[in-house]
Amino acid sequence: MKKLIYICLILLFNNTLRAQNDDWLTWFEKSGGFETPRYDKTIEYSQKLANTSPLIEYTSFGKSPQGRDLPLLIVDKNKNFTPESVRKSGNAVLLIEACIHAGETEGKDAGLMLIRDIVINNKYPDLLDHVTILLIPIFNVDGHERFSPYNRINQNGPKEMGWRTTAQNLNLNRDFIKADAPEMQQWLKIYSSWLPDFFIDVHTTDGADYQYTITYGMQTLGNMNIKHTNWQKKYLGEIEEMLKKDNVLMFPYVSFRRWHDPRSGLIQGIAPPRYSTGYSSVQNRPGLLIETHMLKDYKTRVEATYHMIRHTIEIMNNDYEYLVKINREADIEVASKEFRSKELAVSYKTSTDSSIVLFKGIDYEIIKSDLTGDLWFVYKKEPRDFNIVSFDKQEVVYKVKLPEAYIIPVEWNQVIERLAFHGIQYKTLKEPKEIEVEMIRFNNVNYANSSFEGRQMIQDFTTQEFKTRKEFPAGSAVVEMNQRTAQVIAHLLEPIAPDSYVRWGFFNPIFERKEYVETYVMEKMAREMIVKNPELKNEYEKAVADNPEIYNNQYAKLFWFFARTPYWDQQLNLYPIGKIFDNSQLNSL
Repeated sequence: MKKLIYICLILLFNNTLRAQNDDWLTWFEKSGGFETPRYDKTIEYSQKLANTSPLIEYTSFGKSPQGRDLPLLIVDKNKNFTPESVRKSGNAVLLIEACIHAGETEGKDAGLMLIRDIVINNKYPDLLDHVTILLIPIFNVDGHERFSPYNRINQNGPKEMGWRTTAQNLNLNRDFIKADAPEMQQWLKIYSSWLPDFFIDVHTTDGADYQYTITYGMQTLGNMNIKHTNWQKKYLGEIEEMLKKDNVLMFPYVSFRRWHDPRSGLIQGIAPPRYSTGYSSVQNRPGLLIETHMLKDYKTRVEATYHMIRHTIEIMNNDYEYLVKINREADIEVASKEFRSKELAVSYKTSTDSSIVLFKGIDYEIIKSDLTGDLWFVYKKEPRDFNIVSFDKQEVVYKVKLPEAYIIPVEWNQVIERLAFHGIQYKTLKEPKEIEVEMIRFNNVNYANSSFEGRQMIQDFTTQEFKTRKEFPAGSAVVEMNQRTAQVIAHLLEPIAPDSYVRWGFFNPIFERKEYVETYVMEKMAREMIVKNPELKNEYEKAVADNPEIYNNQYAKLFWFFARTPYWDQQLNLYPIGKIFDNSQLNSL
């Protein structure tokens, strides 16, 4: 009888344990790995985690344009849920961002399972010893709810998923530095307050077929300081070995020189700060882009993401003191006078230097399509290893000389307001002030042929730099460079930088002529100008002969003379932001 009672108790205990475990199964797990939850179910599960464990806090870091909360889970062993308390504890901070492209949902499902396994199931309790985890399960919340089985034509599951862009049709992963989207503006405030020591942005790739489950992007090609570069290389070596034990193959982000064709060779580059890892690098922090392979089944992709995040936390726990240290040292270095004494590289290109790498691809054939007449890449099922050329060495395209400060006139308030999003400190003039500055005038400005991310970008221009004394009105922003965000400031305000606010079209009005002259007025005035300066006619005739595509009508020809009168707009093509190189001026501002 006692034996029967004992067996019954064991069965009751096992059933209770199974029921408890079933209560904590995620939507993904309940579906057998085929589905991902909608927004409301994701929030419900996140809040359940926080309500159950005192080590988890659920909060919202803002609202989307459609009014949805932007969710954030904070996980800390010592119940430190503010940036200040975590910094005092000495922990390293890991920010995990999922669903920035809301059809690419692996990070959401992997992140929720991992937090549950760490805190609820006590499976990896040591992972919280020296790391505080921030998880954004869904960043693009409005795009997430544009739910459909037809949102990702190249992707193998889940059954339904969200849309790539926001409700305003903005791609958040082009918006980190320009910060047009309300979601991004609120994300930047979180980033600037927490300053995570490591950042993971989880995506699903498009592109070719190959054997790797995960490809990745990291800034290891020379744009970060040597300590950051070396640590990231060490991290990649360690995590690759860890993932092999989980039967997960990883490889750098795959981009072929000719799209879809492995034999054409691989090309790598340095990400500009419109992208997540490019942005974290100019914030002096390492970042990881996870790109799971879209043709692998959804369950395989989620599990691989789970393992990569878990191993990342293991490495961070081992290296937390060093990682925090080199991040703080980088902040100090970037704010230093010595840093400003050197030119800053703001743009790179891939050089022609190459090496041979082993690429684990899938066999394929190239067929001439009888439908389009173009090449059709047909992948087979058999894996195939290729020895292919890889181009990853980088050359600097543009360098800039950093000033002691920039000054932004008060009327450009849209630019000034965005400084705070990036954690940039500035002060404002209390009264009008005449200041010696270096200014820039643009020539030969060319716009992109179409809009991109809602903006008409500037592609090409030439510049003339000159020094002058200029009065700036009260309220103008003085942005000193002796701060940890100096690289962010330079990428925003140096026009030549690939993601500068000039490039993104914030200053397009300065390229527009607003005053005009009638031809019958200018015909008379042009003749009077030639009488006073006969050489002017030779200059005019040479300009017309050298530039027939420009001076091909009466109006354009007479405008050549108009531009040489006192009536011409002296602010046309003039960049309104001044650069202050004389540090002594800053004390009086």
